[in-house]
Amino acid sequence: MTQLTIIVAMDANRGIGIANTLPWKLAEDMAHFKRLTTGHPILMGRKTFDSIGRPLPGRRNIVITRNADWRHDGVETAGSLTAAVELLDEPQAFIIGGAEIYGQSLDLADRLIVTEIKHTYNCDAFFPAIAADQWQEAEREEASSPQAGLDYAFVTYRRRLMAC
Repeated sequence: MTQLTIIVAMDANRGIGIANTLPWKLAEDMAHFKRLTTGHPILMGRKTFDSIGRPLPGRRNIVITRNADWRHDGVETAGSLTAAVELLDEPQAFIIGGAEIYGQSLDLADRLIVTEIKHTYNCDAFFPAIAADQWQEAEREEASSPQAGLDYAFVTYRRRLMAC
């Protein structure tokens, strides 16, 4: 069975984007994302793919879209998150957005890797609340980017085991 990991960067209000773009420039987060996802399948919604504009190299790109006619070279498509997960046969895959896909996948994911940006932006897309009864913080790495002028943290959450 494939371990599903949600990877996301969000601001202090759980904002993840504005007008289908990231409201910040944080090179350290981009490098972190690339390092973790390279060599693994990535699942994303069509709007997220459109914002990237191309398949990400070194990864199996699976785009979730309701439009059965949508195609792009170097990309597999699935009509739903469930259908996308059924395509997986690798040990690990990453869910990379956007907001609708994050909302649908939160109950399916085994792990969350969150870049917490210690700033607020004017966002129109948000990550769902991380429920403390379902997720436990497992790792936290605080950092600062002089280039971006931002403080941030890389945080890993693991799903809490439910008691019988």
